[in-house]
Amino acid sequence: MLDIFDQPTMLGDPAALADWNATQMAFLAHGASTPQHLGAVLAAAPDFALGHAVKGMFYLLLGRRELIATAQDALRLAKAAQPSHPRDRAYVAALHLWLNGSLIGALEQFAAILRDYPGDALTMKLDHAVRFVLGDAPGMRRTLEQVMPGYGADHAARGYLMGCYAFALEETGDYDRARSTGRAGLDLSADDAWGLHAVAHVHDMTGDSVGGIAWLEARETAWAHCNNFRYHVWWHKALMHLDLGQIDEVMALYDRQIRADKTDDYRDISNATSLLSRLELEGVDVGDRWEELADFSANRTADGCLVFADLHYLMALVGDHRETAIAEMMGRLHRDAHAAKTDMHRAMANPGLSAAAGLEAFGEARYSAAFVNLARARTTLRQAGGSHAQRDVFERLTIDAGIRAGHLDEAEAILAERSAQRKGHEDAYASARHALIAAGRRASGLGNHAPAA
Repeated sequence: MLDIFDQPTMLGDPAALADWNATQMAFLAHGASTPQHLGAVLAAAPDFALGHAVKGMFYLLLGRRELIATAQDALRLAKAAQPSHPRDRAYVAALHLWLNGSLIGALEQFAAILRDYPGDALTMKLDHAVRFVLGDAPGMRRTLEQVMPGYGADHAARGYLMGCYAFALEETGDYDRARSTGRAGLDLSADDAWGLHAVAHVHDMTGDSVGGIAWLEARETAWAHCNNFRYHVWWHKALMHLDLGQIDEVMALYDRQIRADKTDDYRDISNATSLLSRLELEGVDVGDRWEELADFSANRTADGCLVFADLHYLMALVGDHRETAIAEMMGRLHRDAHAAKTDMHRAMANPGLSAAAGLEAFGEARYSAAFVNLARARTTLRQAGGSHAQRDVFERLTIDAGIRAGHLDEAEAILAERSAQRKGHEDAYASARHALIAAGRRASGLGNHAPAA
């Protein structure tokens, strides 16, 4: 039977196929109902190898060590089903590679599937998700452009493809096309929270916080159905209010939306820690909000699933000065980096360790050491995963460490690179740091300009 995207499935029950179609559509929309639909599929079709493989991948995307066993069980069940279709076998192979630490190997399996089935929206979205984890924006864009001919006007996932493409365009600096593509995609798929958030990224990167707030406020229903991704969209809105200096609004969004549910999902922890860090860089007293984040993060020091997650757990521990947990985490990060057995280990070796050392030093007010380490990490930081907006907290910490340590020329150079990435659009953070650098030069008797080389 063919699914909603005209892709072959080994399902023979129309009801199970309907649940499988609902699973895929919910996954594309970051819907909270995704696991319920998949559960119904596997209950009706326990020998559906593709469903078991996808379940394993969904669990691995959560980036939690304790869920690896569940993904391994899913792989065992997928293999036991003895998949006969090449697409299903490629999925099982991809899950096997992923579980063995090779996300790049999993992507190679996805690429093989997409060569034969370019209209396979499930594989397209999983490829997009894995490349996001690896920080591979050029690969994201390249893959989407290769499969685009498979998405005609009547393709059920055309709007979601456009949402993914909008994000890839934004992450590769094509802001105008990202904006128009994201808007057009949302017209086709009104529940595409990813495409909606891609346009929010454009507003962030072009310093248009007023326009970004208006964009989100007019479309809150587009992410109401989401899993915890909805907290991330609220996080974007909070960043825009922070840029406008509306601290009361930022704190209200933090308490009522971003941390309304005190979860320990790494994506929720990263939203919260990076926002608190930005607030503290602006001199805001965040009260005891670090404490609950550090409590969760202290339980994740041995995790090691994703570099991006580890760095944000560490950020929480540094924010709450958990010295013992920091030492435990740093020790484990060093062990992972030196093991170099998996894609994540290699990302921990570079840039993870330098970024972690910079965070630790910043928390101890050793700003020169923080600057050296964070500056060393920044050229390859995308390999830790995430987006420009998410990694910008490390950019801000680097610049602020440089200013506090008196490395004004170096901090100004990084600030200029940050502005260039934004096509010259200057946000409130950049304006304030230019002013701090100028004040530092005046205080040192250098005037408003760097000395001649």
